[in-house]
Amino acid sequence: MTMMNMFLVLRSQAVCIEEERKALLEIKALLISSHGYGPDVLVLPTWVDNGECCDWERVKCNKTTGHVTTLLLKNLKGNLEDDTSFESKDPNERLWPLNISIFLHFEELGSLDLSWNYLDNEVLNTDIETLSRLEKLEILDLSSNFQIDNDILPSLTTLVSLKVLNLSFTNLEGDFPTKGINALYSNAGFKNGFILKNLETLILDQNSFNESVISSLKFLPSLTNLDLSRNKLYGSFPPQDLAYLTNLEKLDLSGNSWLTTISSIQDCKRLSSLKRLESIILESSNFNKSIISCLQALPSLKILDLQGSLSFAGPFPFEGMLPSNQIIHTHTNILKEKKKLFCFVNILDMSNNNLIGNFPSALSSLQVLYLAQNNLDGSLTPKGLCQMKNLRELDLSNNMFVGNLPQCINQLALLKVLEISSNQFTGTIQPSLTANLTSLEYINFSHNKFEGLLAFSSFANHTKLEVMEFINDNDNFEVDTEEPTHWIPMFQLKVLSLSSCNMNKHNGNVVPGFLLHQHNLRLLDLSHNSLKGNLPNWLLENNTMLEVLYLRNNSFGGSILMPRFRNPYFSELDASRNDIKGTIPENVGKFLPNLAFLNLSMNTLSGHLPSSIDDLDALNVLDLSDNGLSGEVPEYLFRENIALSLLKLSYNKFQGEIFSGNISSYYISMLLLDNNHFTGEISNNISFDVSILDISNNLFSGVLPHGVSNSSGIDSLSARNNLFEGHFPCGTTLASFNFLDISNNFISGPIPSCLNMEFMEHIHLEYNRFTGSIPNIFRNMTRVLTLDISNNYLSGKIPKFLGELSSLRILLLRKNNFSGSIPKELCQLTSVSLIDLSNNLLSGSIPSCIQNITGPTYLAYIQTSITTYYWGSTYKYSGVLRSWYSIMDDNPMFDTRSQVQFTTKSISYIYKGNILDYMNGLDLSCNNLTGKIPEGLGLMTQILALNLSHNQLTGSIPQKFSELTNIESLDLSSNRLSGEIPSELTNLNYLVVFNVSYNNLSGSLPEMKEQFATFSMASYEGNQFLCGPPLVKKCTTTSSVNVPSAKDDTDQGYAIDLVWFFASLASTWIVFLLAFAAILYTNPYWRRRWFYFIEESMYACYYFFCDLILRPSMLLNR
Repeated sequence: MTMMNMFLVLRSQAVCIEEERKALLEIKALLISSHGYGPDVLVLPTWVDNGECCDWERVKCNKTTGHVTTLLLKNLKGNLEDDTSFESKDPNERLWPLNISIFLHFEELGSLDLSWNYLDNEVLNTDIETLSRLEKLEILDLSSNFQIDNDILPSLTTLVSLKVLNLSFTNLEGDFPTKGINALYSNAGFKNGFILKNLETLILDQNSFNESVISSLKFLPSLTNLDLSRNKLYGSFPPQDLAYLTNLEKLDLSGNSWLTTISSIQDCKRLSSLKRLESIILESSNFNKSIISCLQALPSLKILDLQGSLSFAGPFPFEGMLPSNQIIHTHTNILKEKKKLFCFVNILDMSNNNLIGNFPSALSSLQVLYLAQNNLDGSLTPKGLCQMKNLRELDLSNNMFVGNLPQCINQLALLKVLEISSNQFTGTIQPSLTANLTSLEYINFSHNKFEGLLAFSSFANHTKLEVMEFINDNDNFEVDTEEPTHWIPMFQLKVLSLSSCNMNKHNGNVVPGFLLHQHNLRLLDLSHNSLKGNLPNWLLENNTMLEVLYLRNNSFGGSILMPRFRNPYFSELDASRNDIKGTIPENVGKFLPNLAFLNLSMNTLSGHLPSSIDDLDALNVLDLSDNGLSGEVPEYLFRENIALSLLKLSYNKFQGEIFSGNISSYYISMLLLDNNHFTGEISNNISFDVSILDISNNLFSGVLPHGVSNSSGIDSLSARNNLFEGHFPCGTTLASFNFLDISNNFISGPIPSCLNMEFMEHIHLEYNRFTGSIPNIFRNMTRVLTLDISNNYLSGKIPKFLGELSSLRILLLRKNNFSGSIPKELCQLTSVSLIDLSNNLLSGSIPSCIQNITGPTYLAYIQTSITTYYWGSTYKYSGVLRSWYSIMDDNPMFDTRSQVQFTTKSISYIYKGNILDYMNGLDLSCNNLTGKIPEGLGLMTQILALNLSHNQLTGSIPQKFSELTNIESLDLSSNRLSGEIPSELTNLNYLVVFNVSYNNLSGSLPEMKEQFATFSMASYEGNQFLCGPPLVKKCTTTSSVNVPSAKDDTDQGYAIDLVWFFASLASTWIVFLLAFAAILYTNPYWRRRWFYFIEESMYACYYFFCDLILRPSMLLNR
């Protein structure tokens, strides 16, 4: 009997039909040959000559008859091209001329998926009709075959057995042609001529159909599901055409942003014939509120999705619209007010709107409430929230709620999801608040302002918990996981994020002990907690499905150890900013084969890069910066087919000639190799397909290669502080940079004219050997923020067009040979914060209009990231209407590239990053400027440093300088200033450096109080007519040390009238010269002696020149 049963079982599991097996092999052969591949290409590897075809991939059979019933041939072309062992003979896109008639061998075929295959449209248009012989074919998917156009529609109408037809994401457009689906009925009448009478689901999304398509489809009697999303439907919502689809249950018209109105309320009444329509999706349209009135005619509507569809302001008129047990999904609507809400709604989603006001009341029937990403504020009151006894899911994230959480939340015993992140809730989280919420599965309290201590053991009995996120923004919030000692949780978490929680601050900052009992974690974030001890490598051992581990910014020591068993799920490790020692494990590629993100920066790792990194085919981000790694960088990191998009090896000890030419192209999007010991020249044959390239602070030499200027993809190039020389290379195309820093090299010649300045924001050419004048192309830098060409050999006049660069914040022309006057056009740079024109040959006066420079009005140097990678586990928690992914906080690679040198407080500092937004200074020192100091300089109240020293300025110190309330450094030394030092300058409370030495100032020094009490004699030396402390010279007057007004000058024995002084000096010289001339005229002897003296002096000078210059040169020539 047993043998008989076994025989019957084996007989019931029929084998593949030989004819169909051969047909499948023929499909494989045609696929390979039509794309120019050899017979050994690894595509459909289970499809072999002697195999059982019902066991093959992408094939399903009838277990009784053995006939093939389902063929899932989606994306065979992509599957073919994923094999990198063979290359197509034709690099261009190939269409697959699939022989449709081959499917006639499968007489029981019920489902055929040919999507994403680049099918040849001409073959489809002529042969698809043959599928009408397959009487059991019910599902046909031709989506994402971009060659398909309207010509295929007539043939599709012959497939009478079809129930599901998917033509999404093809090339269908315009009207639905009459020779297509309008041919579904004939002139003889509807009942006799109808063809696709069994079609239930029609998917036409992501095409270019217009509004007439609905009218073309109105005679499909069995249609229950219609998807016309993301087409080009214009005008009015079409109730009169939809009314014919009486069996319709689901309708999707989303993404048709040109649907704006309804035809009329009278037409809307015809929707009452759609008695089975339960779901309508109108997301991303642009309706006014009349659409709400129109939809009230639908008698059975349960799901309404109006995401981003409403363009009106005012209350949402829901009362009386819908019966109970309905879902209202109004995600991303532009609703300005919320007054009357829905008494009979069970599931309500109004997230991503512009809702304002307090939390709604009178929603006691709700089971699900989503109000995320609005502008709701106020506190949660028991009257509103706590009356929702049936509430299962609550999402209030990304609003502006404030205050404490009401204690009555603990009465919501059915609550599964509590998502309140990114608000401004305050107070403490008491254990009693969540003690009764044992149904909780998802909790997110992140990014609020909670305070006090959260005892994590209060969740010990919440057996259903899967997700807990407490990412903290408040330093007064702490999480304790160790009290009571050795407590054991009843839950098994999948996501746990306790970032920045001051964890176990009073228990030795230890890793939470309860994690020893967790074995299902997918994502764990313990970053920014100052946790101590050795790196918890055991977390990978305990959680074999762990995908993401964040331990960033703690105090972990020890070394990195691999788990005993291979983990194919693990994709991201961030253990940066710790004190991890040792080397990177050699077997990292073996045990973590799918690692995509690895950040071990800012540790004390040493040694070489392990060779097993070459096995990490999925590695996308590798950051090993700020360690002690050494050796050469292996070439496999730069392979063309590698997935790596960011490689950051900055601040290590790597060496070698990394760009010697063994690799011709670099395809890593962001390549950061700065602050190492790389040497050698960069081969001129190398091309860089990168967006950000940083090779600064190394020992590269030679000439910059043409690859850096020929590449249109390089957005940022930093090569400062190397040994580059020669001219900047100009390629065949204009180099288009956003950021260019080639400072501190030996690059010479004129400033390159091959730069596309349109997108330039920061240009640093300082400390090179550039010559010539500022090129005319600089006038195209309409977006430039930083222009630093200081410390070169540039000459000529400062161009007037620099005043047209309205976005300019920093202008540094220091230490060049610029001459002429300061252009008045620079006064148009109203937003500039740093100007340094020092150490040039400028002359003339300081423009009086300089007071127009009021300083920046917005922050431009905020520390941003060159890239931000948002990673997280693939795990998602699914609710009724939406799912929550646990996306981790961003992983910024901070961009502090722009740095400038500026002298303030008599010291040259380097400023970079955010500080540039707050640094404000003007340096015109070491020129030949003349005239008076403009009074308007005193109106530049935002200035921190002002240096006008070493010029020829005259006049007095403006009293308005006392209004420079923020100034820290004021240097007016080595000029010809006269008069008194204004006593009002003692009101400058932030003044640290004050220097007026070597002028012609006079009078009593300001009172030694406030900051002036800190200045020494060096601040005033070289002014012989100044007196008073701290100078040794005392003032002879008995009056106050404050300088009196000009009316009292006659009472001061030390006062000098400079006009009389110079007049008397000039008259003395005139009298002397006249007397000398009279003597020579009247006395011939003295006249002869004078002329003889002049002649002897001329000969003496001549022979001195010959002996000093000409004779040594003659000796050298011999």
